[in-house]
Amino acid sequence: MPRKILDTFSVEYLQILGENGKADAKLMPKLSKQDIKKIYELLVLTRVFDGKAFKLQRQGRIGTYAQSLGQEACSVGSAFAMQTNDWAFPAFREHGVYITRGMPLAQYLQYWSGDERGMNIPVGLNMFTVAIPVGTHIPHAVGCAWAMKLQKEKSASIAFFGDGATSKGDFHESMNFAGVMKVPCVFVCQNNQWAISMPVSRQTAAATLAQKSIAYGFKGIRVDGNDVFAVYAAVKEA
Repeated sequence: MPRKILDTFSVEYLQILGENGKADAKLMPKLSKQDIKKIYELLVLTRVFDGKAFKLQRQGRIGTYAQSLGQEACSVGSAFAMQTNDWAFPAFREHGVYITRGMPLAQYLQYWSGDERGMNIPVGLNMFTVAIPVGTHIPHAVGCAWAMKLQKEKSASIAFFGDGATSKGDFHESMNFAGVMKVPCVFVCQNNQWAISMPVSRQTAAATLAQKSIAYGFKGIRVDGNDVFAVYAAVKEA
């Protein structure tokens, strides 16, 4: 017989910067004026880089390129919250992550131009290469975090992916392993509402993507992805 499913959990939603540009002083993370200025510079640089790369792709001067338009705050805010010794595992729209972590732009464009030498990540940036296959890099991020835990390093890894990746087995296997082994891995899902041509309403029957973490034994939170302060605060806490 059908049974009534009880909703006994809730998912926190974090927003600090309102649509009118005013921030909630009570929720603002500890950032200096220099930090805020730097974050703004990184947001602008990411937007300009993305626009230039997109035009180059339309001109046929570089190959396949995935835009990050509208997702700058999520990439920059999360990367700015990372420590130097943390590891980033980007997908293919995390241009702001590469820029914030210090990837040389000429070298990054070299990769998108089809030269694999562009992904010869400089020593010390602690970043993995661009992951074009959907979701395949998420287990790598978890494995890295597990290794750091075994070696008792005070660092973490971050896996970046889109809403479409939450329909892949790699995502669920990684979340399950991370929960069971309690590894220092942060999962950042940039939900832009579409996986290529598939709307998020057809990706999952769950009310939110963040609540999927509950099944695997750790906290999930929804964050306004256009609010760089909220993204920074959530990732910093994680």
